[in-house]
Amino acid sequence: MQDERVRVYRGCILPLDLLYDVEHDVWVRLEGEQARLGMTDPAQTRAGKLVAIRFKRPGTVVERGRALATIESGKWVGPFPAPFRCEILETNQSGFERDILLANRDPYGEGWLLLVRPLAPEQLDDLLPGEEAFQRYRQRIDELGLTCFRCAE
Repeated sequence: MQDERVRVYRGCILPLDLLYDVEHDVWVRLEGEQARLGMTDPAQTRAGKLVAIRFKRPGTVVERGRALATIESGKWVGPFPAPFRCEILETNQSGFERDILLANRDPYGEGWLLLVRPLAPEQLDDLLPGEEAFQRYRQRIDELGLTCFRCAE
């Protein structure tokens, strides 16, 4: 029986209760006046096994599209961009110090990256809700020829 709170396409999981910046492969979970951010399942698959994450410091204000962190994998180094203007409140640095593969194993749970305070609430309107994001991801997954997978223990 399929869980109605998630959509799965070619192994790629997308929870419907999140907002998405599909272009940058970022998920957003609103938590009151704060938002928890992470990389999507398609993003962690494309990156491959992570080897390092360098976070900007809590208290830093980051403009939309600018890097909140730098992610490094065996085949890619690049920014984790802010989906909206925000202030960094907390990072999951300690989680990734314990297990660098957190985002590869559990991108929507223990593998979250940052907790932020949105500073431009109107920019949240540019994010796509779950079902709409899923439709956009289906097309993108096909274009990339992607099949998602998770790192094993």
